[in-house]
Amino acid sequence: MNILKRFRPPPVTGDQSERFRSFSRNRQMPKKEKTVKSQAVGAGSAQTEVSSPVVRDKSGAVTITVHAKPGSKHSSITEVSAEAVGVSIAAPPTDGEANAELIRYLADVLELKRSHISLDKGSRSRDKLIKVDSSLSPEEVLRRLRQAAG
Repeated sequence: MNILKRFRPPPVTGDQSERFRSFSRNRQMPKKEKTVKSQAVGAGSAQTEVSSPVVRDKSGAVTITVHAKPGSKHSSITEVSAEAVGVSIAAPPTDGEANAELIRYLADVLELKRSHISLDKGSRSRDKLIKVDSSLSPEEVLRRLRQAAG
């Protein structure tokens, strides 16, 4: 029992008790208002940006959302959907081989140098973000990807 008395905080007196009580009341934090991105941006531009896997980012570069499928027999574009471009890669997903083959294949499809294409996000994931540093517009990149898909 002596041990418990030794670690008990000192009693609260006068001015301290009022200050202590003001912090101990159960108050709820104010809730944030939820905003929807499509309402925040103009309706026409939101439809084009949301429905395409190829967009221009804030820095001015074109980005491609890719869903990679490594370990295929041949590298090819399997689909171009509203969310991502599906790409089969003829390389195993080990030691960055599939990422290197993806960059090489996309450079070939887009008719660009490999140095103009880089992996921005998703080096260890199937969902990747590819950055294209060139003068191509997002519409032209999307057209070339769809043409390669057949």
